[in-house]
Amino acid sequence: MNISPAKKPSTKFQPWEDPAQEPLVRFGNVTKRFGSFTAIDNVSLDIYEREFFALLGPSGCGKTTMMRMLAGFETPSEGSIFLGDEDIGSVPPYKRPVNMMFQSYALFPHMTVEANIAFGLKQDKWPKNLINERVEEMLSLVQLTKFAKRKPHQLSGGQRQRVALARSLAKKPKLLLLDEPLGALDKKLRERTQFELMDIQEKLGMTFVIVTHDQEEAMTVASRIAVMDDGKIIQVATPEVIYEYPNCRYVADFIGDVNIIEGRLNSRTEQGIKLSWAEGQDDIFIANNIDRHADENACFAIRPEKVHVTREEPMDADNRVRGEIHDIAYVGNLSTYYVKLGNGKIFKAQESNRRRLANREFTWEDKVWLSWRNTAGVLLD
Repeated sequence: MNISPAKKPSTKFQPWEDPAQEPLVRFGNVTKRFGSFTAIDNVSLDIYEREFFALLGPSGCGKTTMMRMLAGFETPSEGSIFLGDEDIGSVPPYKRPVNMMFQSYALFPHMTVEANIAFGLKQDKWPKNLINERVEEMLSLVQLTKFAKRKPHQLSGGQRQRVALARSLAKKPKLLLLDEPLGALDKKLRERTQFELMDIQEKLGMTFVIVTHDQEEAMTVASRIAVMDDGKIIQVATPEVIYEYPNCRYVADFIGDVNIIEGRLNSRTEQGIKLSWAEGQDDIFIANNIDRHADENACFAIRPEKVHVTREEPMDADNRVRGEIHDIAYVGNLSTYYVKLGNGKIFKAQESNRRRLANREFTWEDKVWLSWRNTAGVLLD
């Protein structure tokens, strides 16, 4: 899978960079235990108003527990959770200005689309005229006005997902929680719905928090991502920073494809630093991360799409290695070449398929050179 940072709006939205901005949600040293098992381990996290924030990680990392504590279905064992100025740690779910959209959608099968959307408003005893206005507004927002009288079984998966979203938004919550909301959709519909979610969130100016294990989904929709593992937050940053500048090997390896080389730093200069990594291989020169010192062990990470494949030796390249094509993964617009180096290591390079398959330049067992710029990768601890 090839993941690249999604394009963001030209207007700069970075409240987390402004010390004067107060977060809407604040986790303060939160720990959650289930018996002897620690699901969330001393987590502190700020989420700002109007963010589309993603909790990303593998199954069992704690992301769903974080969301359930925000929703009120779980309470922290230690620490505090603030929504605005209110400590909501012990506030029951029905008293929170928070709504949750479940992965299963949880629509009432015997009710029409409009009745499903109106359900929460009726429970809160809204006046009938205001309920009708709000339902019409939500139907228009999710483009389901002509389906108002249908029941869930008469809708497609994508339409049911939009009904669930409209119902979640109808009560105008301060915070909308999305629990793997697109998991039941096919790939193309999921991609289209991601952009619909982004458009709706931007139109309403609301704060969305999405839980997902899908890296591509998080990279597409989120203003910031919290990458989680084993109950801890490993890195919080924008999709661009998470992808281009992971703060550790775990994040680099979890997000997209990556080549990771272990070695030892040496020959530090003002221009950068060199990494010795294998006998018979030239040192790798890295022009960023120059605050690191020589005589340290380190990992070098570089994305496959930043590695160029050539048949002839690229004499002007900052870094180059020689190898043989061991395998090829063809995915239509891209091909990933698995190149076996002289020391046995497999190195991945990715090229766009500008030519038809029959005219492809490289094939199995070809001897090739891999090269990359000295700014293309990052050093990791």
